[in-house]
Amino acid sequence: MIVVLNGKEYETGPGATIADLLAQRGVEPATVVVERNGDIVPGSDFASVALNDGDHLEVLRFVGGG
Repeated sequence: MIVVLNGKEYETGPGATIADLLAQRGVEPATVVVERNGDIVPGSDFASVALNDGDHLEVLRFVGGG
C-alpha cells in the first residue's frame, strides 16, 4: 500500500497504522501533529487509525527556541 507523507510516497504494509508509519520513519509520536486527508488525528488515536492506500498525511513538528 502506498501513502503520501509530506509530499513523498512511502510503502507500508497492509493494516499499518499512523503509529506504524511514524515508527518506520523514526518519528517520535509525542513530538508531532498528524493531518490525514485534511483532518487532524489526535495523538491518542495514532495506534488505532489504520491507513488506506492513497492516504495523504502531513506530519508537523513544533520546534521551540528563542
